Amino acid sequence: MARIALDVMGGDHAPEAPVAGALLALQELDPSHVLQLVGRSAVVRAVLDRQLVDASPLVRQAAERLVLIDADEVVEMTDKPSVAVRGKPNSSMAVGLRLQAEGASDAFVSAGNTGAQMAASTFILRLHPGLSRPAIGTVLPTATQPVVVLDAGANVDCAAAELVQFARLGHVYARDILGRANPAVGLLSIGEEAEKGNAAVKEAHQQLIGAGLNFIGNVEGRDIPAGRCDRGPVDVVVCDGFTGNVLLKLYEGVAPMLFGLLAAAGVPKEQLKQALGVLDYAKYGGAPLLGVKGVSIICHGKSSPEAIKNGVLVGLRAVESRMSHHIGEQLGA
Repeated sequence: MARIALDVMGGDHAPEAPVAGALLALQELDPSHVLQLVGRSAVVRAVLDRQLVDASPLVRQAAERLVLIDADEVVEMTDKPSVAVRGKPNSSMAVGLRLQAEGASDAFVSAGNTGAQMAASTFILRLHPGLSRPAIGTVLPTATQPVVVLDAGANVDCAAAELVQFARLGHVYARDILGRANPAVGLLSIGEEAEKGNAAVKEAHQQLIGAGLNFIGNVEGRDIPAGRCDRGPVDVVVCDGFTGNVLLKLYEGVAPMLFGLLAAAGVPKEQLKQALGVLDYAKYGGAPLLGVKGVSIICHGKSSPEAIKNGVLVGLRAVESRMSHHIGEQLGA
């Protein structure tokens, strides 16, 4: 049985979207699993009751597996990260993470303030020994199969040793969550040659050669949409958080651009949705904060109920695969 805590107060469309996402998730989860809705109980109960009015009997029955956890404070999207740790100890974010630290929950999912979730997760769950910083692992679609990119925004400036740590985190994620037996790790740079890149990238390249991973060398930006470089498929792309976040936001803008161009050319909208659906972030749900001793899933601030549902499912896969435990083993080795 897995117990997954969901921050009902986090996100641009909270609390309606998280509650609706929880109901969608329950329809796909095994009955042995439990969802913990963390937030202001009166608000959560009112939204849940409203959404259950027109729900099917099966959904109403599934809703019995929801557990409401009261948290009377809310971390706003504009709050500084330190607020989640010291300023609002009874927020839905802090309470949800403490449940896991106290052994009362197995995963935490939120579409709230990303910086606050990173700070609170690091403070409450702690980092695995041997790790300097956690990293956000984001799955990006390609022409072949998805790749995981990290860091996607947690760390703007990174030393070479931290990039090597990110490679280890990505290796475990690609193996446990994406099902890649021997993940191919590429280092994002401005050229495939070892001498290309800034000082941190060039030093990380040399360290990765002897890191015991399936390191295939430098990859370039054009290799990511293809999902491969001239040395074969790529499963993990390592970069600093500044570069990774720029890449992520670029990806988010590609689908609307293509949709607009093709729609203007007369391509039917249904065909467009089917063809470009792979670029929808809602399909991938959430990105785990890799390196903390537990499971903390960061969802997009604009997450729809579908995206929240998929974030919950990502959290479940992380729990069932014992991803955090395997990260500890990889870092220890």
